[in-house]
Amino acid sequence: RVEEGRLIVEARSENLAAAGLKDFGGQKYSSARLISAGPGAWTYGFYEIRAKLPCGRGTWPAIWMLPADQTVTWPDGGEIDIMEHVGFDPGVVHHSVHTKAFNFSRGTQQTTSGKVDGACSAMHRYQLLWTPTRLVFGVDDAPRFLFDKKRDGRDRWPFDQPMNIILNIAVGGDWGGRKGIDAAAFPARMEIDYVRVYQPGKAAK
Repeated sequence: RVEEGRLIVEARSENLAAAGLKDFGGQKYSSARLISAGPGAWTYGFYEIRAKLPCGRGTWPAIWMLPADQTVTWPDGGEIDIMEHVGFDPGVVHHSVHTKAFNFSRGTQQTTSGKVDGACSAMHRYQLLWTPTRLVFGVDDAPRFLFDKKRDGRDRWPFDQPMNIILNIAVGGDWGGRKGIDAAAFPARMEIDYVRVYQPGKAAK
């Protein structure tokens, strides 16, 4: 929902069976994921998302990107994690790249982590600069992680195609739920002030 000019993505603890949702899968929580489908797919550019994160144990908010072409199987098309945060480690933000050669299922993902003071109490700007040969991740204009295209081959660099931005909060899971879920942490919400995408301009004739 939009509340006072901000996008609110909220995870809740609720009885989904009582709500008559037959496909809820037996889960005790609901949440949401937004995808910038259709015209919201870009190749290259500078991306900035100003957001405040939830910090409850069991929450797993993320700002990330996947290929717009949904016929491309993961991880062949690549994944760009502009920001991930797991509630059991409050204030530590992760930036990662997954490809066929570098991904978490093989333990070869390219990633870094760092403290963001006030990540759960104040807005911060999570940033990505994407060029034909480089990914630069940052927070509040401070570079945090660099991933370069070192040689050709889509197994190492598939980042030459349109990708969508995804905003979501997961609950539990193999990482977010590693230390359990604190039921008292819900409702838990990620607040988004804005999502901005800047594309390279065309030279004047």
